[in-house]
Amino acid sequence: MISNDTKNILGLQLPTDPRWANLTEISLEAILTDHAYCEQKAATTCISLIQRFSKREKLVKELAPIVTEEWGHFRLVLNELHKRNLKLGNQRKDEYVNQLIAFQQKGGNEEGRLLDQLLTMALIEARSCERFKLLSENLSDKYLRNFYRRFMESEAGHYTLFITLAETYIDVLKVKKRWKEWLAYEADIMKSLELRGDRIH
Repeated sequence: MISNDTKNILGLQLPTDPRWANLTEISLEAILTDHAYCEQKAATTCISLIQRFSKREKLVKELAPIVTEEWGHFRLVLNELHKRNLKLGNQRKDEYVNQLIAFQQKGGNEEGRLLDQLLTMALIEARSCERFKLLSENLSDKYLRNFYRRFMESEAGHYTLFITLAETYIDVLKVKKRWKEWLAYEADIMKSLELRGDRIH
């Protein structure tokens, strides 16, 4: 169960405007399409992390089942589209994720790059969790409310996992310091983005 106090539980500094959940109902095909691609990208990102950091045994062991889980989520959302006679649309440019990637360390040592990539994933999972919570509480369709509650619980676990992996390989104080910087940066991104009901982020 995720508390209403998103800042304390997930660390997010800026909550989503509650009107967002209402806007998604106007664009159900678009939001399900975007959700499907988000799950697909989560799976492929975990594969990329495994390939890039294959010598990190715990990382490989922990992320391998997440790949399967995220791809299973993609299939669940795809099935939901088909069940409702909706179409999987085109993948859009994800401005939120692209701005997060722009903040990642590009050069320097492997430790710094690994830390930023894990914290990027933690932030995406945390924001997704927060938004799935809004959908689970505010959608008029009872089935979809339950549908998104399951996703909310899953994302909370993934968020925790990425933070734990960062603390496994990098000094905890370094992780906490960089995490604060990431949270402040993410809040600025959220302020700059247009409120739209056709996308998860």
